[in-house]
Amino acid sequence: MALTPLDIHNKEFAKSFRGYDEDEVDEFLDRVVKDYEELIRENTQLKQRIQELADKLEHYTQIEETLHNAIIVAQQTAQEVKETALGEAELIRKEAEQETRRNVEANMAKAEKIREEIEEMVKQAIIFRSRFKTLLESQLEIVNSEEWRALERFASSSAEAAGGQDYMP
Repeated sequence: MALTPLDIHNKEFAKSFRGYDEDEVDEFLDRVVKDYEELIRENTQLKQRIQELADKLEHYTQIEETLHNAIIVAQQTAQEVKETALGEAELIRKEAEQETRRNVEANMAKAEKIREEIEEMVKQAIIFRSRFKTLLESQLEIVNSEEWRALERFASSSAEAAGGQDYMP
């Protein structure tokens, strides 16, 4: 059991024949009581201060843990965002490749169709040329035929009979 200032103050010593001076002992005990009370008060204040600091330490420890957890969550979130962005970029790249392939295929199909149309036009031009040549040759045959020559001879003889003028339509 701890000694209290009241214990010191109320302490009575047995008197002996050649004992100490009572006033001097009382004065010394009063000083001890006063110093002891001061030490107890100081000890109490220090215990309170220790408790306050322990509470603050606990608070800061919780803040540190919360911050640590927040950093971990932020890192995980950043990693997830990065992975999501990479996934989206890959998806966009694949879609762009598919779109490019579709465009190339469509353009190749158009080019093939145009080539076929050109081939068809060339065939039609050859056929037209052949028919036109045939038409011109047949018309030339008609123009060079005996009937036209006879008509020319008739026109020239009619012109001579009419007074020497050539007939030219």
